[in-house]
Amino acid sequence: MEKYQRIGKKLVVKPVLVFQIYQRKDMTSWRPWGGLHTDEDVDREVLRIKDDLVKIQENVDFKLEILEITKIKTINDIYEIEDELKKVDVILIYPASGSKELLNKLCEYGKWILFFIRHKSGPIYLWYEIIYPILLRERTDRYMNPRVSIDDIIIDDTEELTWKLRALYGLKNTIGSRIIAVGGPAGWGIGRVYGPKLAKEIWKFDIITITYSELSERLKKAKNDSKLVERARIEAKKYLNEKGVELKTKMEFVTNAFILYYVFKDLLKEHDAYHITINECMGTIMPIARTTACLALSLLNDEGYIAFCESDLVVIPSGVLLHYISGLPVFLNDPTTPHHGIVTLAHCTAPRRMDGISREPADIVTHFESDYGAAPKVYMKKNQTVTVIDPDFEGKLWLGFRGKIIDSPNFDICRSQIDVEIDGDWKLLLEKMRGFHWMLCYGDYLKEFGYALNKIGIKWLNISEH
Repeated sequence: MEKYQRIGKKLVVKPVLVFQIYQRKDMTSWRPWGGLHTDEDVDREVLRIKDDLVKIQENVDFKLEILEITKIKTINDIYEIEDELKKVDVILIYPASGSKELLNKLCEYGKWILFFIRHKSGPIYLWYEIIYPILLRERTDRYMNPRVSIDDIIIDDTEELTWKLRALYGLKNTIGSRIIAVGGPAGWGIGRVYGPKLAKEIWKFDIITITYSELSERLKKAKNDSKLVERARIEAKKYLNEKGVELKTKMEFVTNAFILYYVFKDLLKEHDAYHITINECMGTIMPIARTTACLALSLLNDEGYIAFCESDLVVIPSGVLLHYISGLPVFLNDPTTPHHGIVTLAHCTAPRRMDGISREPADIVTHFESDYGAAPKVYMKKNQTVTVIDPDFEGKLWLGFRGKIIDSPNFDICRSQIDVEIDGDWKLLLEKMRGFHWMLCYGDYLKEFGYALNKIGIKWLNISEH
């Protein structure tokens, strides 16, 4: 098996400093608010911005390219960098002063826009006073600017800038994702109607269907390859000999799971994809693979791919987005009924490298409902903070909350199972729950997730704020 790798396209950011140098006039108001009064002030501010951005660039753990900052004083200054603006993902505007027309022009390129405004972190900016009433509300009592929201405005806080760039990195890598759907795209319950449709409409997913007949032929070929079968036996034994792993199913199921894992990897490489899901995994796959898909999917997730069972395209976009925001494997799970501040989450496939580095202890057991094949029961870390996402069927409102793992029990339910203590109003969660499957990762990424959803028009309810 390969090491975990963070896969994703870099986020490209173009910073611009918008300013105006005002000339003194007698007996009239000749300058607005703002601390940049001379060209020397502007040059010092450029150096200050560069220093902030270098520190961000050095400390992020995702692929980020920040281009050279450009000083903008006139519309012609914008036209001179127009080709550059058309190629970037984010225009990061430092509006020290200057006109609304300059800011609106920068917003016209259809890119994500962030405003970084100084209050105390340097010379105060004019737009600290007027960005809300003039740019957002256009001198009215209603939001009038469709390209910018209050969430795109950052005052002084480079940490906030960093996490919003992380959110946009996640969104960039989620939109337009190519995903292989073995057995075709689907969705749980009414999600069978909504899931594939909204995955294409909202998330622009490129869904590649691989039929079970094609998978069957590939598996037959793989099992007739004596070298590949021997490799599977060797790697399966090596996996089982790791510290913290205990075999509680037949060895042949594990070997067959490695063969299925090789076949899945070949499909991913052939289609230049990093995401895969498998439909009818609780039945159709078993007589073909002579095992279950659970362990094979777990192995892929542990390498940095995104691999899910059930082809539930209601929840899969949330998993892809959470993966790219966090940089970590994610756990697709069946939720239960929240009560007394806790909820049990379970599924028969789970990554083991939940922190992206080390593998959690696991028993390799059968898939619960079929009592067949190879599935990991992963013992996730107790007291670990987690992010949990609950998408709805219709793509209108998603829920999320921060939690803490308090137990990895052994109920007669799906094999990887955790009890999670809910940070927030668990009764509100119970009342507002929607869809079916949930998604989880280690760490707290609620801010980033909510900001990303806002960009694509899905409403967000953060239970941990209640």
